[in-house]
Order: sequence, then structure tokens, then C-alpha cells
Amino acid sequence: MDDRMFRNAMGKFATGVTVITTSVDNNVRGMTANAFMSVSLNPKLVLISVGEKAHMNELIKETGKFGVSILNREQQEMSMCFAGQLKENRDIDFEWVGGVPVIKNAIVNLTCDVYNSHRAGDHTLFVGEVSDILMQEGEPLGFYEGKYTKIS
Repeated sequence: MDDRMFRNAMGKFATGVTVITTSVDNNVRGMTANAFMSVSLNPKLVLISVGEKAHMNELIKETGKFGVSILNREQQEMSMCFAGQLKENRDIDFEWVGGVPVIKNAIVNLTCDVYNSHRAGDHTLFVGEVSDILMQEGEPLGFYEGKYTKIS
């Protein structure tokens, strides 16, 4: 099978949309990701997958911390910004939770300490132990077949 067939097959799995964030010397960096899942209840662990060539990979290794913001259906532009799909600079006002930046008004914000990491092919799987959770009501932003979608 070729890369395109694999990507198309994986695109058939509908996901939510997250922004992964961290900060080095109060300089916030973020990336859009849909490779996110819960791992364990005790301890409370989640997993994110970050490309080996992504700048975020080294930043998370350096800080040992990251935030996960599960975006609401009105935050597609925020996702596009952190996916590099919008070229103009945006001044984003982050919320800080335990020294970790997260996206304001997301339906869920998690802050995590890196619990473990594993290189898997061309990505690093970061397992994070959840240190804090903020939640609010709202509908999630979805992603399916390479397009944003609203999940009802």
C-alpha cells in the first residue's frame, strides 16, 4: 500500500481536534493534533503523537510538560492557526494553568507532565500524566476525511 492509501484509510476515523501547547521561557508554542487518546484512569494518563521533525517534539522533551485543549465547534480558526493553515500572525491570549498555556474557551483543557515517551516510526508518543483539568459545556470540533466537521 502507498502512503496516500494509508492516510485515506486513517481519515475514515472521525476524531476531535486538539491543540497541544507548551512554553519555554514564557514563549508559547502550539500545534494542532487529532492523534490524542486517553490511556489510563489510575494514574490518569493521556497520549499524544508528535512527528519527529516537528519543533514541538523537542520542546516537550525540554519542558517535560504539555497542555491539551479539545476545541469547540466554533474554534476551527484556532485549529487552522496552529496547523499552519493561516499565514497571518494572530495574537492569541492563552489561559495559564499550573504554568502550562492552554487555549481559552476550549471544551476541555488538560495539563500534563510527561510520564513516558516512546519513539514509534516517524513520531514520538508522549504519555502525559494529567495534573489539572478544566471543562466547560460546548460541542466539539470534529475532523473526518481531511475536513473539519461538526459532531452532533
